[in-house]
Amino acid sequence: MSSLATTASIAPSTTAVNHPSNIGKRAAHAGLWALPAYGLLLGLSTLTHQPPVADFDAYARYTTTGVFLLSHLGASIFGAGLAIIGAIAVTALIAHGRAARTAIAGLALTTITNVFMASTFGSAAFVQPGIGRAHLAGVPGMPALNADTAYGPAFFATALTATAFLIASAIVLGTAIARSHRRLRPYGVAYAVLIAVFALSGFVLQPIQAATGFALAVATAVLAVRLPRIAVPPAKPEGRGPRDFRQA
Repeated sequence: MSSLATTASIAPSTTAVNHPSNIGKRAAHAGLWALPAYGLLLGLSTLTHQPPVADFDAYARYTTTGVFLLSHLGASIFGAGLAIIGAIAVTALIAHGRAARTAIAGLALTTITNVFMASTFGSAAFVQPGIGRAHLAGVPGMPALNADTAYGPAFFATALTATAFLIASAIVLGTAIARSHRRLRPYGVAYAVLIAVFALSGFVLQPIQAATGFALAVATAVLAVRLPRIAVPPAKPEGRGPRDFRQA
């Protein structure tokens, strides 16, 4: 009899723990840690930079190294996947708040952007090493082939557009984080600013790019700790006055 009573008392709590909403929350909390991992990979992948194409011998030697391949496959492409997972987790935890629409827009932009970013990194990872090896082996015409394929017009159009959208997606999702709660504002601003600076520094100030990635890892790690502990206030219903609620 006592065992039945014990079982009955345990069953509700077990059901509550395994309720789909609780499982979803735990998954979202875990998914937040994809963002610090993403920032860490961004920092590691930009500790070194490839030489300019004008110095094609040095360029060919660098693109045939394991560091080049690993940074593109393990950091850039895998990192793009982590960025999407992290954006999903953030959106899941703030989508009931007043910045719901902004968060969903930021998630959509982040997903589309990182798919295109991954395609450019994939192109580099699989095309440039082969061209570099051929050049180092003495095959003529590799600089021209590299300019037509690895750095052709289609690549530049995709890469530059994806970079612009990366900055836009960071600003939109960062704004959603900042608007969700006043205590989240610093992390939303940091997310938007650091990703934008990281993207731009790859073109104009490469020495700071790795540090920016590591700073993003720190900022999003704090966000991953704080966001689950902050009760994001729900959005206020639209188009209904006090009388409407009394009648509902």
